[in-house]
Amino acid sequence: MRQLILASSSHYRLQLMRQLQLPFIAAAPPFKETIDPAVAPELLVRHFSLGKAQSLAERYPNALIVGSDQVFVDQRGRAVGKPGSEEAAIAQLKQMAGRTHTFYTGIALFDSASGTHQTDYSSFAVTLRDLSEEQVVDYVRREKPFECAGAFKIEGLGIALMEKMEGDDYNALIGLPLIKLVTLLSQFGVEILA
Repeated sequence: MRQLILASSSHYRLQLMRQLQLPFIAAAPPFKETIDPAVAPELLVRHFSLGKAQSLAERYPNALIVGSDQVFVDQRGRAVGKPGSEEAAIAQLKQMAGRTHTFYTGIALFDSASGTHQTDYSSFAVTLRDLSEEQVVDYVRREKPFECAGAFKIEGLGIALMEKMEGDDYNALIGLPLIKLVTLLSQFGVEILA
C-alpha cells in the first residue's frame, strides 16, 4: 500500500483516522484557510480540505494525502470557523443556544504522484439546548473549545449542550467524515476490509 498521510495536527482527527486501522502519518499542513462568507459552505470545506492535502505534496511526493476541514452555518446563513479565543467562543455559543445549526465537513484525498484528487463533504445538524450565560461560560472555561468550529467538543462535555443531533456520519461532526473517506480510499484502490 502507498504511504497514507493525514494532513492535520488535530488530535481528534488523528483518533478518528486510527479507527480505520491503516498505517498512516499525520503532518500539520502549511495551509491557511480564510473564510469567504460569499462562498457556499459545502464548496468552502471541499476547497480547504483539498488545500490542506495539496500543501503537503512536496513533502510527500508519492503518497495519498487526506485533508479535512469544517465550518458551520450561523443563523444569518454565514459560514463560521473556529472561535480562537475564550471571548469569541462564549459569544459564539450564546448566539447558537436554542437553535439548530448545520456543520459542513469537507474531505479530500489527493494523490501527490499523479496530481489527481477527489473531494466530498458531509453535513450534520445540531440543535443546542437553551443555555444560560452561566452555563455557556462554565462550559467554555472547562473545555476550552477555542480551536473547534462551533465552540464545542462533541466528543467531550459538549454533548451536554445538545438537545438533538441529525446526520449520516457523527464522525463528521468531530472533524473527519469516515464514511466518505472509506469511499474515497476505495476509489484510489485502498480497501479497508479485504
